[in-house]
Amino acid sequence: MANNVDKAAVKAAVERKKRETYTPVVPDVQFGFIHNNVDCIGCRACEIACKDKNGLPPGPRFRRVQYVEGGTFPEVYAYKVNMSCNHCAEPACLPSCPTGAIFKRKKDGIVDIDSTLCIGCRRCEATCPFGAPQFIPEQNIVAKCNMCVDEIDAGRKPYCVMACMMRVLDIGPIDKIDAGTYETKARGPNDQIVRQVRNMSDPELTNPSIRFIAHSKGAVK
Repeated sequence: MANNVDKAAVKAAVERKKRETYTPVVPDVQFGFIHNNVDCIGCRACEIACKDKNGLPPGPRFRRVQYVEGGTFPEVYAYKVNMSCNHCAEPACLPSCPTGAIFKRKKDGIVDIDSTLCIGCRRCEATCPFGAPQFIPEQNIVAKCNMCVDEIDAGRKPYCVMACMMRVLDIGPIDKIDAGTYETKARGPNDQIVRQVRNMSDPELTNPSIRFIAHSKGAVK
């Protein structure tokens, strides 16, 4: 059964969605993630911190650590890919939402969901090429990573970043990450960043705000 929502709020949100669909929000600064696939040890501390912070039940995971292994002895390899919502420049989820619950923040480009407007239709879950939206059956809503906006607004970093003991996960202005001018422990002085790794959807679909220090067997572009 659909959630009870404020009809006036839904109407206003739908109007906002129409504006943002045809005139996408261009943020003042676009925040994004950077993850070092090579140095990540796969401890999943980021996953645990995220679930704890958001009070998630068993099942839904806003952040996911994926183990990738391959090759034949003695030429074997292994690395980890760490992803959540990518806060895309052109999010596919936003125009799919019938109530306008999904929006993109002007000041930092974070894509968020107003849970009071969500009716649990799961259209965003179907349209996201990265599997970010997660259905919460106990509440009949879809939720996802919002980059810990309360922490961002307080001048701090998300729980996942702060929990990373290897400092291989970080956030920052994506243009500075691309230019190599953002100071972060996730990237070494000679590390090259890529936009896509193996088994990841084409970034041209939505222009995701995430970059990787990729394993030589995992880099795509």
